[in-house]
Amino acid sequence: MVAGPRAARTQQSPPIVGFLHQGSLPPAPLTAIFRKGLVEAGVVDGQSIRIEQRAADGQYDRLPALAADLVSRRVTVIAADFLPAALAAKAATQTIPIVFLSGSDPIGSGLVSSINRPTGNVTGIAFMFTRLGAKRLELLHELIPGVTSIAALINPTNPNSGPQLKDLQTAADALGLQLISVSASKEQEIASVFSTLAQNQIGALVITADGFLISRQDQLVTLAARHAIPTAYPWRADAGELIVYGANLPDGFRQCGIYVGKILKGSGPADLPVLQPSTFELVINLKTAKALGLKVPPTLIAIADEVIE
Repeated sequence: MVAGPRAARTQQSPPIVGFLHQGSLPPAPLTAIFRKGLVEAGVVDGQSIRIEQRAADGQYDRLPALAADLVSRRVTVIAADFLPAALAAKAATQTIPIVFLSGSDPIGSGLVSSINRPTGNVTGIAFMFTRLGAKRLELLHELIPGVTSIAALINPTNPNSGPQLKDLQTAADALGLQLISVSASKEQEIASVFSTLAQNQIGALVITADGFLISRQDQLVTLAARHAIPTAYPWRADAGELIVYGANLPDGFRQCGIYVGKILKGSGPADLPVLQPSTFELVINLKTAKALGLKVPPTLIAIADEVIE
């Protein structure tokens, strides 16, 4: 008589979703959007899903242990952002389904062998952030054509940093610009980078795509304003970014939630093709430009998807 109800309660326990972050924990609105995706997938109450989150805070060498911890907790599915987290999750389990958010080429990075029909236990959303650095550099150059040297901020622990720098260097050479690489993998290092840029009178900055840097968006925007350094970003956080060119990050979290929800409803990773953005958005903040003493060319305003007044 006692065992029966206890067994029923066990069966009714909500599934556990593991969420592995290579940066810090996402802000509450992104987690809410992820849960919204769960609901859209048919998980009736997204709040009933228990989410176990683990964050490496930019220390990527911690990811394997964090992934192993989620596996040991017998989570039903693992969501991972971004590439280093996804690779750590993939190395930790070949059976638990994994849904990644990644800015990289998912085939070239070894996450999947096929876009349309992923094999194994991995699928997800590929933002392709890492392939857009050259375009961000071109847009920034058009905004401030008089600048001759532009810095690129990378996370040296991210395996994507090398390819991104290569693309940026090619674009800089074509535009006759000097490209200066600066790096940060910790919060305090970001502050030092901006001080160094200001002291050396570097004209502008391009932020490369990296999960840790994404998680430090507010700090990046604040320091760019404090040191009056025009900066281009690969993602939008509505924190006052001067210029953004990339895919929609919140929508990526929603799509990730949808895919996790579908797996909870019975789909397998092979049933869910890797999603790629069909369009990228250009957002320009005129208020930030004015504070920096910049006049945005009409040609840029004309092609922007959104101009923030």
